[in-house]
Amino acid sequence: MSTDTQTASDTGGPFTNFLRRDTTGGLLLLIAMVLALVIANSPWGDFYFGLRDAEVGPGGVAGLQHTVGHWASDGLLAVFFFLTGLELKTEFVDGELHNIRKAILPVVAAAGGVLVPALIFLGVNLFAGGEPTALHGWAIPTATDIAFAVSVLAVVGSSLPVAMRTFLLTLAVVDDLIAIAIIAFVYTDSVKFPFLLGAAVLLGLFWFLTHKYMGWFMAQHWAAWVILLPIGLVTWWLVYESGIHATIAGVLLGFMVPVLKQKPRVIRQEDPRMGLAPALEHRFRPLSNGLVIPVFAFFSAGVAVGGWEGISSAATDPVALGIVAGLLLGKPIGIFGAAWLMDRFTSAEKDRDYTWFDMLGMTIVAGIGFTVSLLVAELSFGEGSPHSDHAKVGILCGSLLAALIGAALVAPRNAKYKAMRAAGHDPDTLD
Repeated sequence: MSTDTQTASDTGGPFTNFLRRDTTGGLLLLIAMVLALVIANSPWGDFYFGLRDAEVGPGGVAGLQHTVGHWASDGLLAVFFFLTGLELKTEFVDGELHNIRKAILPVVAAAGGVLVPALIFLGVNLFAGGEPTALHGWAIPTATDIAFAVSVLAVVGSSLPVAMRTFLLTLAVVDDLIAIAIIAFVYTDSVKFPFLLGAAVLLGLFWFLTHKYMGWFMAQHWAAWVILLPIGLVTWWLVYESGIHATIAGVLLGFMVPVLKQKPRVIRQEDPRMGLAPALEHRFRPLSNGLVIPVFAFFSAGVAVGGWEGISSAATDPVALGIVAGLLLGKPIGIFGAAWLMDRFTSAEKDRDYTWFDMLGMTIVAGIGFTVSLLVAELSFGEGSPHSDHAKVGILCGSLLAALIGAALVAPRNAKYKAMRAAGHDPDTLD
């Protein structure tokens, strides 16, 4: 859903509307990512890592003292996931995913995109005869970094059909849910169900308030900050304390907000006929694109490669090779293969607005594993171990290659769809 074509009824000044564009968030993310990589591998690296690892928060309150980097990835990024939940809720209720035959395709494709990279990683390490401990990293290449992947697609694919972005968004969210489940059941000692129960109660309260008083929340902009935000913060804390990755709270809260069926639907435009979800997405998108995504990228992308010596050392480690192969080959094979099999042998179907070649480009972009992969690597090997360092190099190389190759495939297709729109043929309306 590109915001490059804004409507006259968009609210806010020119700068606010500029921040609402997906291309803006994508460009800021990429700038922050490059800046972090340069600083982390420069003489200022110690300052960068000292800032990222500095403890912030009230020390006497459980779950509220973390490093700056942790706050960026687990706390601040929950805002992005909340907007993702709002957008997906809109699509499931009255959009591209309303048709179950289309909705099931990215869900199954996400499962394929988790299974095949894991098998490739295990195959590479078993064939190479590596250390048994190396097999602990099987889940590292299974994750798609939703913020990075969607931002790359936004930068090079602003004219792509809506269905393509929705496919990648759904795929990445389901992929993240699977990754979070893996972390919860494989890398978490225990899940604290009382905290989960408390989070469920607050989610129910959030659902009740947003449905019962939807019109009031739309009319009173301050109410979301004073009433809904505190409920969301406590829900986030409860999910975090339960032992589950806290960003899932953002997606769940987004799914609690009502969406009304309305044709034609204009995304990110406040209109009482459309419901509260598009209104909140419209209001908070500038915050996500202008602050949340760049800050998250800056503190997540700073990986110390260790110069040429570090790269050459990682190049001989089956862990790094398995990660690169999993992200660069396993992701597209698993996603594309699962989607094609579903379309060919079941009632599920690929959206007709884009081609199978378009999907290939998206599946390669989905190989951007970055943040969640870095988290799984740390959980798999521990910070500071040789496997951990090599895993980070593998994640960085695999993700960058996936971004570059995927962008190279998507960009020409974007030019084609842009030309189609200029000629008066809108891909989003094609059967």
